[in-house]
Amino acid sequence: MTSFSRLDQVLESVENLSVDEQEALIDLIRHRLAERRRSEISANITQAQVEYQTGKVFRGTVTQIMDELRK
Repeated sequence: MTSFSRLDQVLESVENLSVDEQEALIDLIRHRLAERRRSEISANITQAQVEYQTGKVFRGTVTQIMDELRK
């Protein structure tokens, strides 16, 4: 089954819901997406902290960074 046909099935199911149920579903999806984004941001922060602590982060002036990037 392709993702397009799955999406069609989901949309058809959503259309069969009442307006109140559709609005509740929209709110639920928005909250879950926000939580997923927060989790991704948290994971990125954790990874950045580990990289910083292990010395994998280059620090310097803009000129030094640009010189490093040109290497």
